[in-house]
Amino acid sequence: MVIKPKIRGFICTNAHPVGCAEHVQEQINYVKAQGPLSNAPKNVLVIGASTGYGLASRITAAFGGGAKTLGIFFEKEGSERKTGSAGWYNTAAFQAAAEEAGLWSKNINGDAFSNEIKQKAIDTIKADLGKIDLVIYSLASPRRTDPNTGETYSSSLKPIGSDITTKNLNTSKRVIDEVTVEAANQEDIDNTIKVMGGEDWEMWIDALKEADVLADNFKTTAYTYIGKELTWPIYGHATIGKAKEDLDRATQAIKESTKGLNGEAYVSSLNAVVTQASSAIPIMPLYISALFKVMKADGTYEGTIEQIHSLFTENLYGETPRFDEGGHLFQNYKELEDDVQARVQHVWDTVDTDTIDELTDYVGYHNEFLRLFGFGIESVDYEQDVNPDVAISQLID
Repeated sequence: MVIKPKIRGFICTNAHPVGCAEHVQEQINYVKAQGPLSNAPKNVLVIGASTGYGLASRITAAFGGGAKTLGIFFEKEGSERKTGSAGWYNTAAFQAAAEEAGLWSKNINGDAFSNEIKQKAIDTIKADLGKIDLVIYSLASPRRTDPNTGETYSSSLKPIGSDITTKNLNTSKRVIDEVTVEAANQEDIDNTIKVMGGEDWEMWIDALKEADVLADNFKTTAYTYIGKELTWPIYGHATIGKAKEDLDRATQAIKESTKGLNGEAYVSSLNAVVTQASSAIPIMPLYISALFKVMKADGTYEGTIEQIHSLFTENLYGETPRFDEGGHLFQNYKELEDDVQARVQHVWDTVDTDTIDELTDYVGYHNEFLRLFGFGIESVDYEQDVNPDVAISQLID
């Protein structure tokens, strides 16, 4: 079939298999062009491996360090009549490239919050890898079922304390308007912590430790975005912010539980980038569009793969890691420079519907959004018939 993007609001409901493969290959090419990683991990588990920072981590570990990688994800397979999810096609492309390069790689598709998927991962590690040197935790989900109680929790994107009304880039209508977000109640806060906090990360590490599949001196990191004043009302000082605080709690708990292995646990603070999740958050489309304008003008903009490659080389496996005031690996330091934030704030204060293209890089933002789903890539002929039924090899049942 001929596949064109189907966009509803901030959601793209389909994906292009050839475009996704090209997008993955671009990231692989970037990592290979940087040369081999120093002190790279050899056996890597990526929880949330099919899109965004998780996928970039898998690519960096495999094609920068020659690592064997086990990827966990929850994605939808395509059929002859309907496309699969972008993450499915990304993983198929990664797996094909890994096999061509002679790299060991296997995949598990299912609910990473469940005990069943944790056990599948452990069984695979025991059979094929022995022990894991690095665990990347990069899950993004709006809901989570606690595997021990069976109760399902849903997260929310709400401020704490009072409602907020803020400037907004309405991507459906391509206008600057306002959006009001009601304040969270305690149940909203608690549920968001259950979904997006550190409990499941901690459960993964506990399960891996109990199964004796963590190597001495292993490392683990979860990814976060913190931001500054502009994004705090809906991010830092909000339900998401409380979940991020729980990641810090989990970091200390993991360090304590794995001290016999000399394990290292970090939260890594990364740049604001275009993802399907960030597109759904009020403030973020306008903030990111303004940020792109400022950082691209400075020559300091980093996309997802550039950010993760730098995280590996500068912080996770660098000799002098950089930490922020909260003790996180500080990878988004360029974004949070006072001068950058002041200029973004100026764009925020002055932009209106008539000046979106002049003052922001909304075009770049929109292009990045399309590329998440394999669209808008120059090397792809979108008039060609393609088969959306793409298999992932080395998929563990």
